[in-house]
Amino acid sequence: MSYNLRIYNTTSALPESWNAVIGDHNIMLSKEYFRVLEISKPQNMECYFMGFFEKDELIGGALFQYLNFIQHKTFQKNEVWCSVRNFFAKQFSKDVMILGNNMLTGQNGFYFDGSKITLEKVIPLLDEAVCKMQKEIRETSLVIYKDYQSNFVKYFQDKKHEAYFKFSVQPNMMLKIKENWQDFESYVNDFSKKYKARTKTAKKKLSRIEKHELACDEIRKHQIEMNLLYQNVAENAPFNTFFLAENHFESMKENLKDKFKIFGYFSEQKLIGFYTLILNNEDIDTYFLGYNKELQKEKQIYLNMLFDMVEFGINHQFKRIIFGRTALEIKSTIGAEPVDIFGLIKHNNFALNPFMKNIFQSLSPKTEWIQRKPFK
Repeated sequence: MSYNLRIYNTTSALPESWNAVIGDHNIMLSKEYFRVLEISKPQNMECYFMGFFEKDELIGGALFQYLNFIQHKTFQKNEVWCSVRNFFAKQFSKDVMILGNNMLTGQNGFYFDGSKITLEKVIPLLDEAVCKMQKEIRETSLVIYKDYQSNFVKYFQDKKHEAYFKFSVQPNMMLKIKENWQDFESYVNDFSKKYKARTKTAKKKLSRIEKHELACDEIRKHQIEMNLLYQNVAENAPFNTFFLAENHFESMKENLKDKFKIFGYFSEQKLIGFYTLILNNEDIDTYFLGYNKELQKEKQIYLNMLFDMVEFGINHQFKRIIFGRTALEIKSTIGAEPVDIFGLIKHNNFALNPFMKNIFQSLSPKTEWIQRKPFK
């Protein structure tokens, strides 16, 4: 069977059937989300969309992102070691192409109609797409296949992928919502005594804070404060490959509408924190957030946000909440469990590529954490 691959750099050029075949199955591959990437992507990012056709019938799609690190500081903390790592990171990976979405955790890079093509045929097609991008758009120093579930390993064990280093940085934290959780109280009742008391204490600390969902006009009104609160969190991270555009949250709401939620926390009418959610069929993907660093410890804002995300998921009968790969330990305290994911990486410099394992491990941040078990 012969397949045709087509590259698009604007959502207006995508086939009319794109959402019916692809976007309706994963909102992060929808025209609406791609439109967000078009108008409010990070400064160091370019996005391309790939359509896969059997004759003239669309059967699948993929997202490619190019990241430029020449002007971007990947390692954030103002330490000499971070400056050294930034220098070597830029020399090693000036330009990166990712099959997947670097702004999200999880397998959000492609979708194919399973009734039209088998997974065994999908992987060679993705390989062909990678080659096409490198040839027709531009060759990059690094090529990355991002965030695959562990059951995909067997499809990358052939000779074609021998040049790639298989890596796993941190797991994706997920919470499966149990059927007996009819409300937040029934969820907390499944906690051990220690974690019930912890929940009660955290909620009490935020008792005088007003919380509500932000409409589009409120997002515009609070855009500057939201970006400052987001930067508080982003700049504190040891490792960052991008920073959000100032209009990103507004763009998300305008394009995804009710599938994108922003909840604000207010103290005396001043915004002190917010979190965002993407509603993706039966899943909730937690997105970016921000908070006042001075009030975070006193009010336990972040922990309360996690509880509020769970409460939203239970009340609206979602199946899973995908919390991503940061703050692993505190997420485990609210019941999220680690799910292993992996990626593949290759350097296009043949002299450097054999040392990929050593170089990657020296530049990749390591996180030590203890998985907590809150349930009885």
